[in-house]
Amino acid sequence: MILAITQRYGLSEKGSEKYSIDKEFKDIFEKLNVLLFPISSLTNIEKVTEICDGLIVIGSPIDINPKNYNEQPITEVHKMAKEIDTLDFTMIKAFNNVNKPILGICRGIQVINVCFGGSLYQDIPNHRLPLKERHNVKFEKDSFLYDCYNVEQMKTNSRHHQAIKEVAKGFKVVAKSEDGIVEAIENKNIVAVQWHPEYMMDIKFFDYFVNKICNKKH
Repeated sequence: MILAITQRYGLSEKGSEKYSIDKEFKDIFEKLNVLLFPISSLTNIEKVTEICDGLIVIGSPIDINPKNYNEQPITEVHKMAKEIDTLDFTMIKAFNNVNKPILGICRGIQVINVCFGGSLYQDIPNHRLPLKERHNVKFEKDSFLYDCYNVEQMKTNSRHHQAIKEVAKGFKVVAKSEDGIVEAIENKNIVAVQWHPEYMMDIKFFDYFVNKICNKKH
């Protein structure tokens, strides 16, 4: 299996610009015998959607430009936001158009929601916790999360200051934190979570996506 994965913009220790993914993704998908196909541009996107079995849209410290959901920014928009937004929106639409699975993580859930017409809270309190801290998230029984873990709630990390406000049409909220923040959504071949399962080395989560969603005939 081959999965496309969005690389993220950042700066090296020397200050040079780069695109990369976290090592946790490499380690997890090696164990699952899945080849990751890193994406940092829209070159030959038709070929990418042809050879890849699904798409993973990962997190980023760069916020989505609020103008994409018809709001004025409350803070300065990052210089790379337009480029990253365009990459994410285009890739999501391309894979959705050919009915291939999409997984969103952190910024990924947010950009998926905006891509299909939803909106975001530009800033929320109490969710940018230290990496090792956990908070409780409750699952809906009829959901990919419940099917994956067979529990109604679990502890997850929380490393974000934005979250879904209006849920995009057609999407179902399948998890919330105890303060009501949307933590997961799904719609047909698209699933997305607000936390970072890769930082938890949650093989079970990614194995479920690969074997139950990517291998499902849509």
